[in-house]
Amino acid sequence: MAQPIHASAVGFDGAGLIVMGPSGSGKSTLVWQLIGLGGVLVADDRVHVVPTGDRLWLDAPEAIRGKIEARQFGLLMVEWKPAFAKAVVDLSKMEAARLPEPRHTFLEGIRLPLFYKVESSAFPAMLRAYLW
Repeated sequence: MAQPIHASAVGFDGAGLIVMGPSGSGKSTLVWQLIGLGGVLVADDRVHVVPTGDRLWLDAPEAIRGKIEARQFGLLMVEWKPAFAKAVVDLSKMEAARLPEPRHTFLEGIRLPLFYKVESSAFPAMLRAYLW
């Protein structure tokens, strides 16, 4: 059964990135940047997560499928598509290490790589390269 989480998600060829953080932390902004790099919206602000074997299926609640907030612009419709989670980024924490040790988190019992926010204009491209 799908469990909603407060997050956004974007996918690249079925490989999904869950973007977590408090309201105003830049979840939608990061998703927009990743869409600009060829990603496809999975969901904005609420993501349904469903464990399927050893993977986590990501989908949007029906009411918000294809909708994403564009701050100071409004809600926009874009292409959307479900994906399997490949990693999580937590925008509530800043990465301090230049070469951090790998981190992981668990969602619905599934172990996923975890990244913290990086203060660099290249951060979206770094995440995209990881999902490749």
